[in-house]
Amino acid sequence: MEKILEIKDLHVTFTTYGGTVQAVRGVNLHLNKGETLAIVGESGCGKSVTSNAVMRLIPSPPGKISKGTIHFKGQNLTEFSEKKMRMIRGVDISMIFQDPMTALNPTLTIGTQLMEGLRKHKNVSASEAKKKAIEMMELVGIPNPEERLKQYPHQFSGGMRQRMVIAMAIICDPELLIADEPTTALDVTIQAQILELFGEIQKKTGVSIILITHDLGVVAKIAHRIAVMYAGKIIETGTKRDVFYNPQHPYTKGLLNSVPRLDERGKLQPIDGTPPDLFSPPKGCPFTARCPYAMEVCDKVYPEQSVLSDSHQVNCWLQDKRAKHILAESASKSF
Repeated sequence: MEKILEIKDLHVTFTTYGGTVQAVRGVNLHLNKGETLAIVGESGCGKSVTSNAVMRLIPSPPGKISKGTIHFKGQNLTEFSEKKMRMIRGVDISMIFQDPMTALNPTLTIGTQLMEGLRKHKNVSASEAKKKAIEMMELVGIPNPEERLKQYPHQFSGGMRQRMVIAMAIICDPELLIADEPTTALDVTIQAQILELFGEIQKKTGVSIILITHDLGVVAKIAHRIAVMYAGKIIETGTKRDVFYNPQHPYTKGLLNSVPRLDERGKLQPIDGTPPDLFSPPKGCPFTARCPYAMEVCDKVYPEQSVLSDSHQVNCWLQDKRAKHILAESASKSF
């Protein structure tokens, strides 16, 4: 399949009074055309920083992309000037930010905000922009679009605001859409509607989607592939079936076991401990201190990637042939 985005050895750091935070540490990812890739992990693991790096929205100072490349359609975005990136953002790559309540300007009408990007990037007339805006509002399920164009954000519910933010992101027909926690603060019924909307938009437009989330229920609904992130590193990648039915990293198993299930009773199994300090991250596997199967080598050397299949890769010492007895033990126990 054709790759629309390829990230290689990406490092993002933030310089503070307390030291340098190594927020993203050697991320390698790719996204195929027309695919939905979900990046999952606990808060603070580097998901949003990775997505902001793709958009070149890392505030400098204090942050910077210290190493690595981000290739979009064969072009290295890390070499682009700010002026050139402004021509990419919103046109070729769009982003849906976390909170729809604050993503919209309360002093401007919905129509003004929706048409602004189209007028700026596509150089269309006001009537053409209005026609396109109405089409987008219909696509995302906003009733009476002509009337609602004249209204302000406070006149919309939370779910409707999220739909408007999505409409703003896709109005210029981008090829890549980054959705950062798009269902945060929405109730489960509205979440389901928004997720169905993403699927419909992808079918109609063919847009490629990166979904940033910690909600595995969201992932199960729309993702084709999943990348599990921990302490600034991608530790396991695979198809939805690989990750949900054959997880290999103890952290991935812990995430799955901490989610309530309708077919099982009993207490949830949280992952004990806390993530490592990214001011001074560990040399070895960052999950070592929380892992019940940690070995001496885990703390000293970061594991190389093990290729389990064409679609499934994991960075874990348990995949080493010298750790077969521990691997067998982990397979016979629940996390």
